[in-house]
Amino acid sequence: MSVTVRYFAGARAASGVDTESRDAATLDELVGQIVDAHGEKLERVLTACSFLVDGTTTRNRALQLSPGAVVDVLPPFAGG
Repeated sequence: MSVTVRYFAGARAASGVDTESRDAATLDELVGQIVDAHGEKLERVLTACSFLVDGTTTRNRALQLSPGAVVDVLPPFAGG
């Protein structure tokens, strides 16, 4: 099933893309695919990231993804 992955801030820099499509049934499977595709730099960034799946925050990597889901990869943001 195809899902859309959108990268923000440091995750975008580490992956080298803004968005991409992947076929994954769970968040864990998706994370494995994007680490395999984009390498160690993204893997390091992902340790601090949270994920939004269709607008809902999760860190549950066993989460089942629905067909057409949108997964936002969000590293911590600095601000003031």
